[in-house]
Amino acid sequence: MEIYQTEEQQVDAIKKYWHDNGNAIIAGLVIGFSAFIGYNFYKDAQSEQELLTSESYQTTQALAGEDQQAYTLAAEKFINENGESSYASLTALSLAKESASHKDWSQVEKYLTTAIEKSTDAGIKGIATIRLARVQIQLEQIEKALVTLATPLPESFKFAIEEIKGDAYLKQDKKDLARSAYQAAINANDQAGNSALQMKLDDLAEVINLNK
Repeated sequence: MEIYQTEEQQVDAIKKYWHDNGNAIIAGLVIGFSAFIGYNFYKDAQSEQELLTSESYQTTQALAGEDQQAYTLAAEKFINENGESSYASLTALSLAKESASHKDWSQVEKYLTTAIEKSTDAGIKGIATIRLARVQIQLEQIEKALVTLATPLPESFKFAIEEIKGDAYLKQDKKDLARSAYQAAINANDQAGNSALQMKLDDLAEVINLNK
């Protein structure tokens, strides 16, 4: 920058600079300030919307277990209106649980599929996927269940995936594949054993040996 010899020259230079660039600077400040205000307004509006969604979710869930028809209508309406919210997948899981209590497996399948589609959380998606595969086996949709279990999920779901795969293969009378899946489930289990699963594996091994 050029060095000025007197204060007067500096004042004149500032005047000239503002004369040449003042409008652009003011416009930039206005835009920047507006963006800042707009961003904060957006964040406030977003927080307010999240609060309203949370309150609506709690209100909807309060109907669960009291009036099934009213709850189902309210919950489906909530999902339709809040499809981008994480509460939508939780509501779908709740609807699936409600339908399961009445053994309405087709509805359970529908709601679990919705939970998977709406969820952005890997954990919720994993839970819904595992439950969906079990329901599909219940409905004798074995191939469909195996396709569902092929969905990439976090490693923590490997135990459940392999166990359900074993159940599916057993339904298809594919005993060797079932035994491999059950063994993979046991290997994936970090806890100290699983008596129910080990019993499945032992029973299957006995059947295979008898058939030899």
